[in-house]
Amino acid sequence: MTAANFFSQFRDYGRFFTVERTLILIFIIGILFRFLFLDLKLLHHDESIHSWFAWNLLTKGEYVYDPVYHGPFLYYVTAGIFGIFGASDFTGRILPALFGSLLVGLVYPVYRLGYLNKRQTVFAALFLAISPDLIYFSRFLRNDIFVVFFTLLLLVALLYYIERKELKYALLAGVAAGLGLAAKENMPIVFLIFGSYLLYLIYTGRFTLPKTWIRDFVLSVFLMGGILALFYSSFGAHPEILIEGPVNAISHWTAMHNQQRLGGPAYFYIILFLLYELPVLLLGIAGVYDFIRCKKQGISVACETAKSEYSDTGMNTGKSAETASSLTTFDKNREFTRFCIYWMILSLLVYAYLGEKVPWLILHQLVPMIFVAVYNFEKWKVWLSAAGIIFLLLMTAHVAFTPADISEPIVQVQNSEDLRFVMEIIDSADRVAISNEVRWPFVWYYINDYPDKVSYYPEGYDAARGPEDYDVIILYDVEKVDKIPGFEKYSFKKSYWISVYDLIKTPWQKGNMLDSGYRQLIFSDIKSLIGYYFTRDAKTGSINLDVFVKSQ
Repeated sequence: MTAANFFSQFRDYGRFFTVERTLILIFIIGILFRFLFLDLKLLHHDESIHSWFAWNLLTKGEYVYDPVYHGPFLYYVTAGIFGIFGASDFTGRILPALFGSLLVGLVYPVYRLGYLNKRQTVFAALFLAISPDLIYFSRFLRNDIFVVFFTLLLLVALLYYIERKELKYALLAGVAAGLGLAAKENMPIVFLIFGSYLLYLIYTGRFTLPKTWIRDFVLSVFLMGGILALFYSSFGAHPEILIEGPVNAISHWTAMHNQQRLGGPAYFYIILFLLYELPVLLLGIAGVYDFIRCKKQGISVACETAKSEYSDTGMNTGKSAETASSLTTFDKNREFTRFCIYWMILSLLVYAYLGEKVPWLILHQLVPMIFVAVYNFEKWKVWLSAAGIIFLLLMTAHVAFTPADISEPIVQVQNSEDLRFVMEIIDSADRVAISNEVRWPFVWYYINDYPDKVSYYPEGYDAARGPEDYDVIILYDVEKVDKIPGFEKYSFKKSYWISVYDLIKTPWQKGNMLDSGYRQLIFSDIKSLIGYYFTRDAKTGSINLDVFVKSQ
C-alpha cells in the first residue's frame, strides 16, 4: 500500500467517524466501564445503609427525611429498582451506573448549541467516560452522581433557554434543580454559582431576558418546589418535613462543618486530583493559562484553535451545530469557558473550605475542570491526552476493578474483602449474634435472616449471659473479649481506610520554614508522597472483628 493510499484510507475512516458516531462509541465505553462486574466489590458502609433504607421503603412503606442520610431521591428510585429487579448489590448500583453513563451524553447538546467545538466535545466526553473518580462513584450507591447529572442537565437547560428563550427549557431547568436538590443538600452551591453567573450575563448585556421571563421563572420555581414537596414530604406522608427539613439540614451540616468529623487539609481534593485525575488537572491549568493568554493577545493566531469550529480533528461533523444566538461561535465558546473557569474555581474554593472532606465530593469539582481542560485544544494537548488516557484507564482498572483491599484515599471507609470469609461462616451457621457496634453491613446482607437466624447484641457481648445457644458470635475487637468457652476465636478486618494525614503530616502543622528541622519534615513528606504515588503502599486504618465459632 502506498503512502497516498494509506492516508486516503485514513481520511475515509475520519469521514465515517462523525461527532455523533464518535460520541456513541464513547458512550458505549462509558456504559461498559460502569456496568461490567458492578457487584465486584462489597458495598461500602454507606451503601449498605442506603440499600437498607430503600428496601425498608419498598417493603414497609417507611421513610422520613433525615439530613444525616441526605435527600430522599436515592431511596425512592432505588426502592423502585428493587421492586422491579429484586434487592441485591448489583441492582442497588444500577441507577448510579445509569446516571453516570448518561452524564457522558449531556456533552452533545452543549456541542449542538456551538459552545464546544468538535475536538472539545470528543475529549470532554472521553474524559467523562473514563475518569477514575466518575467511574468509581458511578458504581457506588451514593447521591453525588445523581447531583452531578442534574447539575449538568440544569446547565444544558439554561443554555437552551439562553439560546431559544422558550418556556419548556425553563421548565426543564426547574425539573433538574428540583431533582438535584431532592438528591442532596449541596445542590444550593450549584444554584449560587450558576445564578450569580447568569446575573453577570444579564448585567453585562451578554444575555437579554425575554419578555416572558417572569412567567418562565415563576413556573420553573413552582415546578421545582412541587418536586421537593413530593419527595421531602414522603409523597404527603410527612408534611411537617417541609418546615422542619430545611432547618434540620442547615443545623446538621453546619455542625458537621464545624466539627470536621471527616476533616482534612484545604488542599485535600488537590491530592485526589494528583492521584487520580492528573491529566485533567494539568490540562485544566493549561486551559486557564490559555484563556488568560488569549485575552491578553486578543483574537490572535495563537488562539485560533479555540476559534476553529469543525476542522480541527480530521473527523466529519455530520450535522452542523445549532446556532440561534446573536453571539458568534467563538464568543460562545470563550464565554462558556469563562463560565466553566468560574464554576471550577468557586467549586474548588467552596469544597476546600467545607469541613467535611470526603472523596466523592471531588465529582462536583471535576466536571467543570474537564470542560476547562478541553479549551484551546491544540495538538500538543491531544498528545498529552493520549498519554493521559492510558493513565486514567490504569487508575480506573486499579481502583474500580481490583477485587481486593486497596490502599487508596478514594475508598474512604470501604468494607474489606475479609467479610466474604466472615459471611461464609455466617452462612454455614444456624444462629448468629452480632455486636450492634459492627452490625453494618450485616444488616443489609442478612436482611431476610433477622431475627430468626441473625440477631444483634444492643449493648455488645454480655459475659454474664454467656454465648446462649448461638453457633457464631461476631464482636467488635474493641470490646476485648479474649475468649468464650467452647468457641474458637478468629480475627478479620471489617472495613479499612487510608488517611491523607498519614501521607502528608507537616503542611497543616504550625512550623517555621526558616527552621531546618521543619524543612526536613516537609522534604520527608514530599518523598513519602512520591513513594506512595508509584507504589500505592501506605498505612491503612481498620475496624476489626473478633469472630467466635462454636467448637465442633
